Amino acid sequence: MKTIGDLGDLRGKRVLVRSDLNVPLDGTTITDDGRIRASVPTIRMLAEMGARVIVCAHLGRPKGEPHPKYSLAPVAKRLGEVLGAPVTFAEDTVGPSAKAAVEHLDDGGVLLLENLRFNPGETAKTDEGRAEFARALASLADVFVSDGFGVVHREQASVYDVAKLLPHATGGLVEAEVNVLRRLTRDPQRPYAVVLGGAKVSDKLGVIGNLLGTADRLIVGGGMVFTFLAAKGLEVGKSLLEADQIDTVKGYLERAATEGVEIVLPVDIVVADGFSADAAHDVVAVDAIPADRMGLDIGPESSRIFAEKLSDCRTVFWNGPMGAFEMAPFAAGTKAIAQALADVTRAGALTVVGGGDSAAAVRQLGFADSDFGHISTGGGASLEYLEGKELPGLTVLDGDAEDRAGDA
Repeated sequence: MKTIGDLGDLRGKRVLVRSDLNVPLDGTTITDDGRIRASVPTIRMLAEMGARVIVCAHLGRPKGEPHPKYSLAPVAKRLGEVLGAPVTFAEDTVGPSAKAAVEHLDDGGVLLLENLRFNPGETAKTDEGRAEFARALASLADVFVSDGFGVVHREQASVYDVAKLLPHATGGLVEAEVNVLRRLTRDPQRPYAVVLGGAKVSDKLGVIGNLLGTADRLIVGGGMVFTFLAAKGLEVGKSLLEADQIDTVKGYLERAATEGVEIVLPVDIVVADGFSADAAHDVVAVDAIPADRMGLDIGPESSRIFAEKLSDCRTVFWNGPMGAFEMAPFAAGTKAIAQALADVTRAGALTVVGGGDSAAAVRQLGFADSDFGHISTGGGASLEYLEGKELPGLTVLDGDAEDRAGDA
């Protein structure tokens, strides 16, 4: 894949940058600006090269039409603050406001277009459905830079189709993400542990299956662990359970035993009588979960064991919290994993926090990005890469744009 350095002199060129600025909002307040901060180095580099930088991104799922709740206006403000330079905001994506803003953009200037997903063509399922919007986006620019790693697993107009229409390159963020993930899949330093949490085991079946041939240890927590416990014949009470996945999980447990992969499950669970911060809760052994309680975190002994299992690792990938970390009584397990990763990072291990809720959790719990080797901006994209899937937003960057456009 070409990098920005392969594009030549960009002074005065209009460069369309696909960033991932899909940040969590509380009204108009950004609660975690990690993706904005991760996007700034590429934007800054292009601006310093004298390019006219046109940033495009999405926010939420507005279903193909404008909605004030999903406006990128707060993001434009924060982007300017982090960048330390003015950011013009277009009130549409390919309409009059965007065209006028592009026309008046100076060398080194930065413009953010309104939410891509306000146009149904961005997420249309067919090439034909995306084509008109992709052409309109491409008409705003001379060059395309793909720097939104969190969306490269999506075949969407601004990710996939625009790359067929313009000379293109990967941005620094996508390049860094791919390099880190390659280190996880191509001869990783061992012991290599993968920590998986989050709500649903079904979301991670593919990556579990693929990692059973790569990782030395698979450490499981979060809501998904209850399907593992049920597969071992244990009562899980009112805990989150995907009963239709029990047989699949049984198969993975058997395969792990055959292939010598250690699967580490909790030995105790924090159970509560409701899903709220003030719910009555206590700690029970995994084989003593009451029928009328739900598990909302791994217990203290599990936290100690998990941390011990990570202490000698040279490579760790973590995706998904250990419990309902947003509520203080159920955050201890996730914090223990974060601390264990920070400790092995200082000891020289490669640690990768796989985006999404995991990234939000470590920041909410008081950890700095620098405590870990790498915090991914793309949870879903990271998982699909580790599954071994082809990511459309990466494969489209290989080869020659004009050749592909002629074949389209």
